[in-house]
Amino acid sequence: MPFEAVVLNKTSGEGRLRAKSPIDCELQKEYTFIIQAYDCGAGPHETNWKKSHKAVVHIQVKDVNEFAPTFKETIYKAVVTEGKIYDSILQVEAIDEDCSPQYSQICNYEIVTSDVPFAIDRNGNIRNTEKLSYDRQHQYEIMVTAFDCGQKHATENVLVQVDVKPVCKPGWQDWAKRIEYKPGSGSMPLFPSIHLETCDGPVSSIQITTELQTNYIGKGCDRETYSEKSLQKLCGASSGAIDLLPSPSAATNWTVGLLVDNNDMIFKFDGKQGAKIPDGIVPKNLTDQFTITMWMKHGPSPGVRAEKETILCNSDKTEMNRHHYALYVHNCRLVFLLRKDFDQADTFRPAEFHWKLDQICDKEWHYYIVNVEFPVVTLYMDGTTYEPYLVTNDWPIHPSHIAMQLTVGACWQGGEVTKPRFAQYFHGSLASLTIRPGKIESQKVISCLQACKEGLDINSLESLGQGIKYHFNPSQSVLVMEGEDIGNINQALQKVSYINSRQFPTTGVRRLKVSSKVQCFGEDVCISVPDVDAYVMVLQAIEPRITISGTDHLVRPAAQFESAKGVTLFPNVKIVSTLAKAEPPGDSKEEDQAPKHVLLEEMLHNLDFCDILVVGEELEPRQECLELDYDELRERHLDATNSTSGYSIYGVGTMTSYEQVLRQVRYRNWNPGSLDDRKFQIKCSELNGRYTSNEFNLEVNVLHEINPDSQYINHMIVQPQFLQSIHHSEPEISSIRNSVIPSIATVVIIVCVGMLVFVVAMGVYRIRVAHQHCIQESESAKESEMDWDDSALTITVNPMEKYEEPGHVEEESEEDEDEEEEVEEEDSSSDDSDDSEEEEEEIGKGRGGQNGPRQAQLEWDDSTLPY
Repeated sequence: MPFEAVVLNKTSGEGRLRAKSPIDCELQKEYTFIIQAYDCGAGPHETNWKKSHKAVVHIQVKDVNEFAPTFKETIYKAVVTEGKIYDSILQVEAIDEDCSPQYSQICNYEIVTSDVPFAIDRNGNIRNTEKLSYDRQHQYEIMVTAFDCGQKHATENVLVQVDVKPVCKPGWQDWAKRIEYKPGSGSMPLFPSIHLETCDGPVSSIQITTELQTNYIGKGCDRETYSEKSLQKLCGASSGAIDLLPSPSAATNWTVGLLVDNNDMIFKFDGKQGAKIPDGIVPKNLTDQFTITMWMKHGPSPGVRAEKETILCNSDKTEMNRHHYALYVHNCRLVFLLRKDFDQADTFRPAEFHWKLDQICDKEWHYYIVNVEFPVVTLYMDGTTYEPYLVTNDWPIHPSHIAMQLTVGACWQGGEVTKPRFAQYFHGSLASLTIRPGKIESQKVISCLQACKEGLDINSLESLGQGIKYHFNPSQSVLVMEGEDIGNINQALQKVSYINSRQFPTTGVRRLKVSSKVQCFGEDVCISVPDVDAYVMVLQAIEPRITISGTDHLVRPAAQFESAKGVTLFPNVKIVSTLAKAEPPGDSKEEDQAPKHVLLEEMLHNLDFCDILVVGEELEPRQECLELDYDELRERHLDATNSTSGYSIYGVGTMTSYEQVLRQVRYRNWNPGSLDDRKFQIKCSELNGRYTSNEFNLEVNVLHEINPDSQYINHMIVQPQFLQSIHHSEPEISSIRNSVIPSIATVVIIVCVGMLVFVVAMGVYRIRVAHQHCIQESESAKESEMDWDDSALTITVNPMEKYEEPGHVEEESEEDEDEEEEVEEEDSSSDDSDDSEEEEEEIGKGRGGQNGPRQAQLEWDDSTLPY
């Protein structure tokens, strides 16, 4: 026992009970022991002690509030669902190490954090005072403290985390609203991490419908934008299709006045326009087999009793108003009219074929093909076959000599009106309207013509999972999947992809919609799964740069233009397409600051037409033409049309195919003498003009023969010292005479010869002046009676020169220009006989006549003369 008893007064027997060491209530709250007193005993040795009775001592230790409350956990966490009021979210608990009830008990808890929607009671239960919102705050952190009954608070507060989770809503989770698609990426998954939250609902099966909405892209989806003829050739359609709505040009000018979208060659009819097809474009009488194809977008007709809206109509041009065949829309019904002539049939025959389809008035693009195999007429819309729900019969048309008028967008009313005019206008949009007489299309070709180049796809069908059923629509824009296991359904939807096989797809948004139908076990209320609304953003493809190169200047002799093969214009033409890509940035700062280089990467793609145009005056068919190798053209599966403006080569083909055809283009001219040069230009296109090449220009010069008489040059007028240089150039002149040189070169040579003659004349003039000065000096010396020793003197004079007085010589030296002109005249009028001896004698006589005494005194030494 930590107590001891000591005697304070032996006489009175007073004593004290005291602690031997500090007492700790936390170690022991109470002590109970027995105490007994002894007397001092008897005798000197104090023996025989007497003991008192025993007394029980009970000691209670009084507590001191020395310890603060402490929490059992260092952090408390709880999860609550938004939108609910909880009685108790969680309970915190604190303890106190004091021994007394007063100080060891926790009498109160308090939330230290201010402005939080929580409260705590004295037992430590935390509750929310208002409904929590996941959107407003995902998590709350609050600090809590505790007080013992002595009002001593905890030295360390405890952290309480309350996570707010949204209300469990059945639906698809972990999907992105925007999906970016880079051209050339192939098949790209749309929802790689998507999964369905059922909130523990008793789901027995689920059906998922994924829809790619592309009705606002082009004509219903992303298709090749080649011309209709090119597409039909690619799909293997029968030849002979006649395009009734071609792009406006000089040869096809009946569509010039129509409203048109140049990007896709879509013609818009507003109920006020129609087009007349010129005579001879379509045969007058169609056979029992023919095909009409078109793209059409049409909405509901205005009014209760709407008028007919004509798409195609062949009616009487004048006098009467008979419709021989027509295709029109009436009250959202497509009607085809075909009236036979009496010479073709003389009985009551089918004449009107009616189809009632919702798509006719849904303001969306659809592809229609009317296959006529009389008396059977079949309609294909978007690749699906539809039989007419109503067929009415009529008598054949009586034969007449009235001409017929074929129209598009309205019907020509030639009779029953004061003035022929259009009637029954069409309201809507048309594209690629063609008619093919004599043949009908197969199902395979029809499917190819209306096929989309974009759609939904499934990656790895083998790993789709057991128990999953799926189905695509023909255009692969709708995918339906069905299964019972939620895990397999999640895995299947994660494999749904978007694919666009076009090399240069149409940029823009494609909307995505995923709808779900859930079935549950029993009669429980089944969950409702909201739709997924997302979109695919097809990014802009890098535009190719089509470059045409080759020899841009040709010089050919005239005889080659007249030959049977003519002149090959583009023997080494080259077509290259490149993409401009930025060079990857470097790691250093200097490289980042430097301008980025552009790398050109060559790529291969198709072309759909190349135009060879004549620059300047158009071709004169009576004396010149352009020719193609049609065997090469057919081998490359291309077509061509020509006019006085040039050639147009069209059809979907590789750049190499177009190169081979262009290298065979020849130019012929049956009268090249009147031609100096011709200029041509090549321009190619891809995707119906979406990407165009540079304008490659070629100049062709004609080498003409030079007439020897007009180019003859007399060299005998030149002084002897110049004869050697002139004769040295005679082989060149002779070769010029016998060769053919271009007109520009001829002018240059003539100018050069003229300059040479001028230089020779100047030399002759200077020799004459020097000679006359010599004569003048000799005369002055003779007058001064000087004796000359002329035994060794040799005087060389110009035998062609007339002797003149010394005074005249001075005048000639002063008037250089007059003398030069005179010399030039003499040179141009002289011939080879000028250097004969007779003329020398005559010249001598002439001089003697003027100065007879001098001639008697002069002795001629002609031994050194070279002639």
